[in-house]
Amino acid sequence: MKNKIFLTGIIFFVLGFSQKKEKIPGAILMDKVLKSEQEWQTCLTPDEYQVLRNKGTERAFTGEYYKHSEKGIYTCAGCENELFSSSTKYDSGSGWPAFFDALDKSKVKTKRDLSYGMIRTEITCAKCDSHLGHVFEDGPKPTGLRYCVNSLALDFKKTN
Repeated sequence: MKNKIFLTGIIFFVLGFSQKKEKIPGAILMDKVLKSEQEWQTCLTPDEYQVLRNKGTERAFTGEYYKHSEKGIYTCAGCENELFSSSTKYDSGSGWPAFFDALDKSKVKTKRDLSYGMIRTEITCAKCDSHLGHVFEDGPKPTGLRYCVNSLALDFKKTN
């Protein structure tokens, strides 16, 4: 009996620490999604895995959400974190879905990206650390930003 109680305690202890809270000043607290690479491979398609976990890029002008115009919320394909509103989506001519703002700055993390001999700013999901795309400072007002996102990194929730 003591062994069962001990094992149950260990399981709750491990589960309690497998998701940690991310603290960002003035932001919404969210549970981090922590999965092994094997777990990611089983819950994502091979193409999604290539983009989200290996920082790949889908070909321009081919993504499901490039010309998408329904009203709703774009979420992370890896964890359903709500990232962008259709009200901030615009046609940048780049070949990928573009947004001039995130729903909340705490939902998208940025990191300097020096890959391929370029200086860019990578954007990742703050909840599961999946690669989304890049953000550039050539977008429209009011932010002047262009969040250039792979369609494969997104899902969509339609609103009325």
